[in-house]
Amino acid sequence: MTAAEPVLATEALQKSFGQLQVARDVTLSLPRGARHALIGPNGAGKTTLINLITGQLTPDSGRIVLGGEDVTRTPVAARVRRGLARTFQINTLFPDLTPLESVTLAILEREGAAGRFWSNIATHSGAIDEAFDILTRLRLADVATRPTRTLPYGQQRLLEIALALATRPKVLLLDEPAAGVPKDESAVLFNVIAQLPDDISVLFIEHDMDIVFSFASRIIVLVAGGVLLEAEPSVVRNDARVREVYLGQGTHG
Repeated sequence: MTAAEPVLATEALQKSFGQLQVARDVTLSLPRGARHALIGPNGAGKTTLINLITGQLTPDSGRIVLGGEDVTRTPVAARVRRGLARTFQINTLFPDLTPLESVTLAILEREGAAGRFWSNIATHSGAIDEAFDILTRLRLADVATRPTRTLPYGQQRLLEIALALATRPKVLLLDEPAAGVPKDESAVLFNVIAQLPDDISVLFIEHDMDIVFSFASRIIVLVAGGVLLEAEPSVVRNDARVREVYLGQGTHG
Protein backbone atom coordinates (compact mmCIF):
# COMPACT_ATOMS: atom_id res chain seq x y z
CA MET A 1 0.00 0.00 0.00
CA THR A 2 1.44 3.37 -1.05
CA ALA A 3 0.79 6.69 0.68
CA ALA A 4 -1.51 7.72 -2.17
CA GLU A 5 -3.66 4.61 -1.97
CA PRO A 6 -6.95 4.78 -0.02
CA VAL A 7 -6.97 2.89 3.26
CA LEU A 8 -10.42 1.53 2.36
CA ALA A 9 -12.16 1.27 -1.00
CA THR A 10 -15.22 -0.41 -2.44
CA GLU A 11 -15.50 -1.15 -6.14
CA ALA A 12 -18.90 -1.61 -7.82
CA LEU A 13 -20.52 -3.36 -4.84
CA GLN A 14 -23.83 -5.04 -5.63
CA LYS A 15 -26.18 -6.73 -3.17
CA SER A 16 -29.79 -7.87 -3.51
CA PHE A 17 -32.26 -9.68 -1.30
CA GLY A 18 -34.58 -11.30 -3.82
CA GLN A 19 -35.96 -8.49 -5.97
CA LEU A 20 -34.80 -5.79 -3.53
CA GLN A 21 -31.48 -4.25 -4.54
CA VAL A 22 -29.84 -2.83 -1.43
CA ALA A 23 -26.43 -1.93 -2.91
CA ARG A 24 -26.17 -0.67 -6.48
CA ASP A 25 -22.70 -0.31 -7.96
CA VAL A 26 -21.29 1.37 -4.83
CA THR A 27 -17.77 2.66 -5.40
CA LEU A 28 -16.15 4.61 -2.54
CA SER A 29 -12.65 5.61 -1.50
CA LEU A 30 -11.59 6.52 2.04
CA PRO A 31 -8.18 8.24 2.30
CA ARG A 32 -5.89 7.93 5.29
CA GLY A 33 -7.12 10.21 8.08
CA ALA A 34 -10.46 10.95 6.37
CA ARG A 35 -13.55 12.14 8.23
CA HIS A 36 -16.37 11.18 5.87
CA ALA A 37 -20.12 11.02 6.52
CA LEU A 38 -22.63 8.62 4.97
CA ILE A 39 -26.16 10.05 4.79
CA GLY A 40 -29.44 9.21 3.09
CA PRO A 41 -33.15 8.62 3.73
CA ASN A 42 -34.56 5.58 5.52
CA GLY A 43 -33.98 2.46 3.46
CA ALA A 44 -31.10 4.03 1.52
CA GLY A 45 -28.81 1.12 2.40
CA LYS A 46 -26.41 2.87 4.76
CA THR A 47 -26.14 0.13 7.41
CA THR A 48 -26.23 -2.51 4.67
CA LEU A 49 -23.15 -0.90 3.13
CA ILE A 50 -21.37 -0.91 6.51
CA ASN A 51 -22.31 -4.59 6.91
CA LEU A 52 -20.83 -5.35 3.49
CA ILE A 53 -17.61 -3.50 4.30
CA THR A 54 -17.20 -5.26 7.66
CA GLY A 55 -18.13 -8.73 6.39
CA GLN A 56 -21.49 -9.23 8.10
CA LEU A 57 -22.87 -9.46 4.55
CA THR A 58 -21.23 -10.78 1.39
CA PRO A 59 -21.70 -8.78 -1.83
CA ASP A 60 -23.15 -10.44 -4.91
CA SER A 61 -20.39 -8.78 -6.93
CA GLY A 62 -17.74 -6.10 -6.59
CA ARG A 63 -14.70 -5.77 -4.35
CA ILE A 64 -13.71 -4.41 -0.94
CA VAL A 65 -10.07 -3.38 -0.53
CA LEU A 66 -8.55 -2.71 2.91
CA GLY A 67 -4.98 -1.49 3.17
CA GLY A 68 -4.34 -2.47 -0.42
CA GLU A 69 -5.60 -6.05 0.08
CA ASP A 70 -8.79 -7.57 -1.31
CA VAL A 71 -10.90 -8.55 1.73
CA THR A 72 -14.19 -9.18 -0.11
CA ARG A 73 -14.36 -12.76 1.15
CA THR A 74 -12.33 -12.27 4.33
CA PRO A 75 -14.09 -13.17 7.64
CA VAL A 76 -15.16 -10.42 10.04
CA ALA A 77 -12.53 -11.18 12.69
CA ALA A 78 -9.73 -11.17 10.13
CA ARG A 79 -10.85 -7.75 8.89
CA VAL A 80 -10.67 -6.47 12.46
CA ARG A 81 -7.11 -7.79 12.74
CA ARG A 82 -6.28 -5.93 9.53
CA GLY A 83 -7.47 -2.66 11.02
CA LEU A 84 -11.23 -2.38 10.45
CA ALA A 85 -13.42 -1.58 13.46
CA ARG A 86 -17.04 -0.51 13.87
CA THR A 87 -19.67 0.53 16.36
CA PHE A 88 -23.38 -0.28 16.08
CA GLN A 89 -26.65 1.67 16.19
CA ILE A 90 -27.51 -0.02 19.49
CA ASN A 91 -24.75 -0.40 22.02
CA THR A 92 -23.42 -3.87 22.80
CA LEU A 93 -21.60 -3.32 26.08
CA PHE A 94 -21.11 -5.47 29.17
CA PRO A 95 -23.28 -3.62 31.72
CA ASP A 96 -21.70 -5.15 34.83
CA LEU A 97 -18.07 -4.58 33.82
CA THR A 98 -16.31 -1.26 34.35
CA PRO A 99 -15.00 0.64 31.31
CA LEU A 100 -11.45 -0.19 32.42
CA GLU A 101 -12.26 -3.91 32.57
CA SER A 102 -14.05 -3.88 29.23
CA VAL A 103 -11.30 -2.06 27.33
CA THR A 104 -8.57 -4.15 28.99
CA LEU A 105 -10.44 -7.28 27.93
CA ALA A 106 -10.65 -5.96 24.35
CA ILE A 107 -6.89 -5.33 24.32
CA LEU A 108 -6.19 -8.83 25.63
CA GLU A 109 -8.52 -10.22 22.95
CA ARG A 110 -6.42 -8.40 20.36
CA GLU A 111 -3.32 -10.00 21.84
CA GLY A 112 -4.86 -13.46 22.08
CA ALA A 113 -4.74 -13.47 25.87
CA ALA A 114 -8.37 -12.79 26.78
CA GLY A 115 -8.83 -16.27 28.22
CA ARG A 116 -6.43 -15.39 31.04
CA PHE A 117 -8.13 -12.09 31.89
CA TRP A 118 -9.50 -13.15 35.27
CA SER A 119 -6.65 -15.45 36.33
CA ASN A 120 -4.18 -12.87 37.59
CA ILE A 121 -5.09 -9.27 36.86
CA ALA A 122 -1.66 -8.04 37.99
CA THR A 123 0.00 -9.77 35.04
CA HIS A 124 -1.92 -7.55 32.62
CA SER A 125 -0.49 -4.19 33.75
CA GLY A 126 0.53 -3.26 30.20
CA ALA A 127 -2.96 -3.84 28.88
CA ILE A 128 -4.50 -1.99 31.83
CA ASP A 129 -2.23 1.01 31.21
CA GLU A 130 -3.12 1.04 27.51
CA ALA A 131 -6.83 0.77 28.36
CA PHE A 132 -6.60 3.71 30.76
CA ASP A 133 -4.79 5.77 28.11
CA ILE A 134 -7.62 5.08 25.64
CA LEU A 135 -10.27 5.98 28.22
CA THR A 136 -8.39 9.19 29.05
CA ARG A 137 -8.29 10.15 25.36
CA LEU A 138 -12.07 9.70 25.20
CA ARG A 139 -12.63 11.66 28.45
CA LEU A 140 -13.75 8.58 30.37
CA ALA A 141 -10.93 8.40 32.92
CA ASP A 142 -13.16 9.75 35.70
CA VAL A 143 -15.67 6.91 35.25
CA ALA A 144 -13.16 4.15 34.43
CA THR A 145 -14.02 2.10 37.51
CA ARG A 146 -17.79 2.59 37.58
CA PRO A 147 -20.13 -0.17 36.35
CA THR A 148 -20.98 0.53 32.72
CA ARG A 149 -24.73 0.34 33.40
CA THR A 150 -24.47 3.45 35.62
CA LEU A 151 -22.96 5.67 32.90
CA PRO A 152 -24.98 8.27 30.97
CA TYR A 153 -25.82 7.08 27.47
CA GLY A 154 -23.40 9.49 25.81
CA GLN A 155 -20.53 8.03 27.84
CA GLN A 156 -21.66 4.51 26.93
CA ARG A 157 -21.39 5.45 23.24
CA LEU A 158 -17.89 6.80 23.90
CA LEU A 159 -17.03 3.51 25.59
CA GLU A 160 -18.07 1.70 22.41
CA ILE A 161 -15.57 3.81 20.51
CA ALA A 162 -12.94 3.04 23.17
CA LEU A 163 -13.53 -0.68 22.61
CA ALA A 164 -13.10 -0.16 18.87
CA LEU A 165 -9.88 1.79 19.44
CA ALA A 166 -8.56 -1.11 21.53
CA THR A 167 -8.27 -3.10 18.29
CA ARG A 168 -5.84 -0.44 16.96
CA PRO A 169 -7.91 0.29 13.86
CA LYS A 170 -6.84 2.00 10.67
CA VAL A 171 -10.50 2.52 9.74
CA LEU A 172 -13.33 3.25 12.20
CA LEU A 173 -16.93 2.84 11.01
CA LEU A 174 -19.47 4.54 13.26
CA ASP A 175 -23.11 3.57 12.71
CA GLU A 176 -25.16 6.41 14.20
CA PRO A 177 -22.85 7.09 17.16
CA ALA A 178 -25.18 9.79 18.48
CA ALA A 179 -28.37 7.66 18.25
CA GLY A 180 -30.35 8.05 21.47
CA VAL A 181 -27.83 10.50 22.90
CA PRO A 182 -29.18 13.82 24.27
CA LYS A 183 -28.24 16.84 22.16
CA ASP A 184 -25.77 18.27 24.68
CA GLU A 185 -24.03 14.89 25.06
CA SER A 186 -23.84 14.31 21.30
CA ALA A 187 -21.87 17.54 20.87
CA VAL A 188 -19.34 16.29 23.42
CA LEU A 189 -19.25 12.90 21.74
CA PHE A 190 -18.40 14.35 18.32
CA ASN A 191 -15.86 16.74 19.80
CA VAL A 192 -14.05 13.69 21.15
CA ILE A 193 -14.35 11.86 17.82
CA ALA A 194 -12.92 14.93 16.07
CA GLN A 195 -9.78 14.60 18.21
CA LEU A 196 -9.05 10.99 17.27
CA PRO A 197 -5.55 10.43 15.87
CA ASP A 198 -5.04 11.62 12.30
CA ASP A 199 -3.91 8.18 11.16
CA ILE A 200 -7.40 6.74 11.82
CA SER A 201 -9.88 7.13 8.95
CA VAL A 202 -13.49 7.61 10.04
CA LEU A 203 -16.67 6.87 8.07
CA PHE A 204 -19.82 7.63 10.05
CA ILE A 205 -23.58 7.42 9.57
CA GLU A 206 -25.39 10.32 11.21
CA HIS A 207 -28.86 11.90 10.98
CA ASP A 208 -28.12 15.26 12.60
CA MET A 209 -27.19 17.49 9.67
CA ASP A 210 -25.64 20.13 11.90
CA ILE A 211 -23.15 17.50 13.09
CA VAL A 212 -22.59 16.16 9.58
CA PHE A 213 -21.86 19.56 8.06
CA SER A 214 -19.60 20.68 10.89
CA PHE A 215 -17.63 17.45 11.28
CA ALA A 216 -17.34 15.75 7.87
CA SER A 217 -14.75 16.83 5.33
CA ARG A 218 -16.66 14.90 2.68
CA ILE A 219 -20.23 13.55 2.49
CA ILE A 220 -21.54 10.52 0.62
CA VAL A 221 -25.26 10.63 -0.15
CA LEU A 222 -26.83 7.21 -0.57
CA VAL A 223 -30.28 6.77 -2.14
CA ALA A 224 -31.95 3.42 -2.92
CA GLY A 225 -28.67 1.56 -2.47
CA GLY A 226 -26.66 3.75 -4.83
CA VAL A 227 -24.42 6.80 -4.47
CA LEU A 228 -26.33 9.91 -5.52
CA LEU A 229 -23.47 12.28 -4.73
CA GLU A 230 -20.09 12.36 -3.03
CA ALA A 231 -18.72 15.83 -2.40
CA GLU A 232 -17.62 18.46 0.10
CA PRO A 233 -20.30 19.66 2.56
CA SER A 234 -20.87 22.97 0.77
CA VAL A 235 -21.62 21.17 -2.50
CA VAL A 236 -23.96 18.67 -0.81
CA ARG A 237 -25.80 21.42 1.06
CA ASN A 238 -26.58 23.26 -2.18
CA ASP A 239 -27.41 20.27 -4.38
CA ALA A 240 -31.06 20.37 -5.46
CA ARG A 241 -31.32 16.57 -5.71
CA VAL A 242 -30.09 16.13 -2.13
CA ARG A 243 -32.54 18.73 -0.82
CA GLU A 244 -35.36 16.96 -2.65
CA VAL A 245 -34.67 13.41 -1.48
CA TYR A 246 -33.22 14.08 1.96
CA LEU A 247 -32.53 17.48 3.45
CA GLY A 248 -36.04 18.75 2.81
CA GLN A 249 -37.68 15.90 4.69
CA GLY A 250 -39.20 16.49 8.09
CA THR A 251 -37.19 13.60 9.48
CA HIS A 252 -33.80 12.38 8.37
CA GLY A 253 -33.80 8.59 7.94
